[in-house]
Amino acid sequence: MYKILTLNNIALAGLERLPRDRYEVASEFQHPDAILVRSHAMHGMALPDTLKAVGRAGAGVNNIPVAELSQRGIPVFNAPGANANAVKELVIAGMLLGARNIVQSWDFARGLEGDDETLHRQTEAGKKNFAGFELPGRTLGVVGLGAIGVKVANAALALGMNVVGFDPDITVQRAWQLSSQVQQATSVDDLFARSDFITLHVPLVEGTRGLISAQRLRRMREEVVILNFSRQGIVDDEAMVEALDSGRAYAYICDFPTNLLKNHPRVVTLPHLGASTREAEENCAVMVVDQVRDYLENGNIHNSVNFPEVSMPRNGGVRLGIANANTPNMVGQISTALAEAGLNIIDMLNKSRGEVAYTLIDVDNEVSAAVLERIGAISGVLAVRLIPGTVPEHESEAR
Repeated sequence: MYKILTLNNIALAGLERLPRDRYEVASEFQHPDAILVRSHAMHGMALPDTLKAVGRAGAGVNNIPVAELSQRGIPVFNAPGANANAVKELVIAGMLLGARNIVQSWDFARGLEGDDETLHRQTEAGKKNFAGFELPGRTLGVVGLGAIGVKVANAALALGMNVVGFDPDITVQRAWQLSSQVQQATSVDDLFARSDFITLHVPLVEGTRGLISAQRLRRMREEVVILNFSRQGIVDDEAMVEALDSGRAYAYICDFPTNLLKNHPRVVTLPHLGASTREAEENCAVMVVDQVRDYLENGNIHNSVNFPEVSMPRNGGVRLGIANANTPNMVGQISTALAEAGLNIIDMLNKSRGEVAYTLIDVDNEVSAAVLERIGAISGVLAVRLIPGTVPEHESEAR
């Protein structure tokens, strides 16, 4: 019986994909096999020795100690693209909020006082202060062409906008999904210089922190509208406010309220609504649960942020999953340990990603605890796990 610890409420549509005769799910476990999480901060959390996998029901993993888990041979799964439509819709709404001054005019209308005739006169007199502009013919710059960025780019084209995109790491899959009408920018600065609207769809890492800076804002088109539904910290808030106050920028629409931003007349801050739809939460839960289950039951890895993609069909025999440092002769040492135990390898797949490697091995006979311990003792091995064809009452494991 696998034990799954939930640190947040996970959509029932996902949890229902865990068979009750093989999985026990609870918000409190002393020795879980896997953790499912959304926004709960795991940094500083005591990680149990039984932990084999962490699944994030969403895309960002800033709340998860990925480096620590990597060192322990534990993959971290996420759900890229599962919330893409929800974020895309909010970006489109954000462009309209910025272009048509909807929030500011709504505040104005809610503050009107008097009888209906008085309200009508005030409305007609005040509406000129909220005149905006239309989207067709304007240029949207999309930084980051992953699942969300591609959907945003294609949707903006359908609205009659010109679209410029930049992503040096775009995948073949996303490139196929992207409309051929999207123009390619040669750099972030090239995109900034060509865009009336700029939307950000990149993770918060060292290279993207402060991506929208005072220096770059000075090089952008006048009255640019910036949209940030990605992560706080990608935009320098102080530089953004300075650009708005000077008239250089027209509006800033983001998902991250701060005291500096929340009451600014040219800023619309939303309470991190990007993926807050019932459909997105269900999609994320289903996707990450399926991935964690496939890893626990078969050792396969899909959409891990710290491990390579590894998928090997079952060919009979007994399966081992081994995580190790990506150093020379690891597979040789593991194979030698199996051979000296009289075990023949039926099938094997080894992949690496950065400093971590992962190997799936099917052998022709039962693997003893002594063999697991010997493999686990090899210098550089982070974790070794026996993966039976059916879920056992207990698992042998060496770390």
